[in-house]
Amino acid sequence: MGVTGTGKTTVGVLLAAQLGVPYAEGDDFHTRAGIAKMSSGEPLTDTDRWPWLDRIGAWASERAGLGGVISGSALHRAYRDRVRATAPGVVFVHLAGDRELIRERLARRQGHFMRPELLDSQLAELEPLEPDETGVTVDVSGPPEEVTDRVVAALRDLWDSAAER
Repeated sequence: MGVTGTGKTTVGVLLAAQLGVPYAEGDDFHTRAGIAKMSSGEPLTDTDRWPWLDRIGAWASERAGLGGVISGSALHRAYRDRVRATAPGVVFVHLAGDRELIRERLARRQGHFMRPELLDSQLAELEPLEPDETGVTVDVSGPPEEVTDRVVAALRDLWDSAAER
């Protein structure tokens, strides 16, 4: 999870490879109408997002006990709760970073429907993981391989502490 430009796709692909599980691109679960809205620079409404979140939750639920990595912004707690309603065992990885770093990445990105102008609205809407949510927050500075290694280490710590309980 995270705002546009944090590397959700890149890190997601690398993470899935390291864990030996399938990867699904969350953007592929959007409706054509949702993609058209974002392409025009218009933020999605909750009404636009609910079916997208339901499809993400269904995919995660199908992977329960098998593992998988799926990317998606999941900026609000309510969105994560919606996914958890269908896939209660899901673990969120919040890719977080400095606004200027993310803006620089967006300026270099080509061929993506998500417009860089939406970064500020996403940052304003972002509700970071809360203590009662299963997940980790990882800084996105550095090359994608380093970020992925930090994600794997944070997940191992999470799983180790859960096993100790």
